[in-house]
Formats: sequence, C-alpha cells, structure tokens
Amino acid sequence: MNERIEQQVQVPMTMGGQRLDQVAAELFSDFSRSRLQAWIKEGALQVDGRQCKPREKLLGGELLTLVAELEAQERWQPQAIELPIVYEDEHILVLNKPAGLVVHPAAGHADGTLLNALLHHAPELAVVPRAGIVHRLDKDTTGLMVVAKTLQAQTDLVAQLQERSMGREYEAVVQGVMTGGGTVDEPIGRHSRHRQKMAVVAEGSGKEAVTHYRVLHKYRAHTHIRCKLETGRTHQIRVHMAHINYPLVGDPLYAGRFRLPKGCGEDLQEALRQFQRQALHAKRLELSHPETGEWMEWEVELPSDFQQLLTALKQNGDYQDY
Repeated sequence: MNERIEQQVQVPMTMGGQRLDQVAAELFSDFSRSRLQAWIKEGALQVDGRQCKPREKLLGGELLTLVAELEAQERWQPQAIELPIVYEDEHILVLNKPAGLVVHPAAGHADGTLLNALLHHAPELAVVPRAGIVHRLDKDTTGLMVVAKTLQAQTDLVAQLQERSMGREYEAVVQGVMTGGGTVDEPIGRHSRHRQKMAVVAEGSGKEAVTHYRVLHKYRAHTHIRCKLETGRTHQIRVHMAHINYPLVGDPLYAGRFRLPKGCGEDLQEALRQFQRQALHAKRLELSHPETGEWMEWEVELPSDFQQLLTALKQNGDYQDY
C-alpha cells in the first residue's frame, strides 16, 4: 500500500536568494529535511518543471512541484497483538505499553513487537517510517508512548522531542535513600567494554542527557522517585540513577549483583526477588497535537507489579511521604 503525494507551492519573492533545500523545508514543513533532500535529488521535487540541486539558489516566484510516493515498508509483518490504547484519532495514537513488549524489531526480536502490532491495528502506518514510532521505551519499561499515524504528524512530534517541548515523566524505585531531588546533567554514550550497555562518558564523546528527579516517598532502604526528561537517550534514567549510586530496583544491566538490604522482612525479600525488571514506568505524557495545536496530557496508573512492590516497601516500615 503506497501513498501518493502531490503538492504545489509558489516561492514568495521574500525568499529569493535562499537555497532550494532551505526553501523546501519551510514551504513543505510537513516533511523532514532529510526526506525533502532525497526528493530533490530524485527529481520528485522540481522547480518550474526541472530538476535542481538542493543547494541551488532561488530567485523567488518559482513554482515548486512535489510528486512523490511513500512506499510501504513490507519487510515487517502485521501481527494481531493486543494494544492498550489510551487515546486515538486520525493523526496520533497514545498507548500504555506493558512490560515485556519490544518496541521495534531487532536482532533476537524479529517479530512480536509493538511495530508489528501497530501495522495490524492501523495498516496505513505501513507508509510511515518505523510505523509512526517517534520515541521508544525499553522492553521491560511500562507506560505511555505516542505514535504518529501520518508522516506529517511524525515530523511534528519529532520536532517537539528535539525542541524539548514534549513532556515525559516517569516513576521509579531506586536502591538507597535519597536526601532530596536534583538534576543529573551528564552525557551518555555506548559503554567502552560492554556494547549492550550505555554509560556516562566524557564530555564530547557522548550525547547531552539531562534528567530531573524528585522524591515521592522514602523507605528504609529505597526511594520512590519521579523523573522528568529533558532529553531522550537510550537507558537515560537507568544510566543516570546508577551513575549517582541509586540504581533502579530490578535493573538487570545497571543495578549490579542482587543484594537484599539490611532490615528487610520476608514479604519484602520475596517482593524484591520476584521483581525481575527495572522498576520504571512512563506515567505522564504531554504534547501539542500535531494537527490542531491543542495541548494534550495523559497519565496512567502504575502497573500491578509496581504497586505491589510499593506496598511491600511501605509495610516493611520507615515510610516517609513527600
């Protein structure tokens, strides 16, 4: 299933002297700069009926004609996998991802992913890159994700992420008792020895990463926190919390060897042993609707295993609410 795009627009005289790729990015703002560059090079985006180079300067008054095909990504198969949808319209879809669901096909996970489920639920997503996925959650992280149902919506949502205007808040349980909230502003890159891991790296060798966190509840040997992301790096919260010596409960990559804290009752011991994933949940999401501009907000409950962990921590004593 391919989607055909046909659009025409006249270049304003005020844009005379600018490069074609710059003008196209402004006049065809529904599409990404990289996609427009490709269309110019292919001849799908022409100037007065002729093919030009992306860096060619325009005089103003030219007619830009875009005739392009969005090709379906047929290498991924639709699969009937249940999707816990929180909100949906013709432009976006918001879902509450369960633990254990991989977002995107990769080595070891060729199918059975969120992407396969999305293609089954909304076949029109076949013509949108990555089936509309604009940000990811780790396999065992639960909570809110937004998916773009059109190329235009995807371009807009990616811009919101880059501009840091999209709000994403998480809840987590960490090992250790924090004295208070704070901000971790440390670059993240691939771990030098363990390639499946990320790490805080030297300035200039990683990508900027900023995590704000505040304390919700303190327990005898743990803290329940809320984190707000400014950036969206792979494993960001997990890496940042481990870096400041408060790794997430159950984190198989960053928490180190499993240890039970002192003064840990039998019920809590059992709860900690049974919690076999990082205690991280994407609880709140807010964004500007890519079509209407309306500011939209969603918040979802903590999953049952997370709630059971908090109950066990509270019953173990020394509970302090904030």
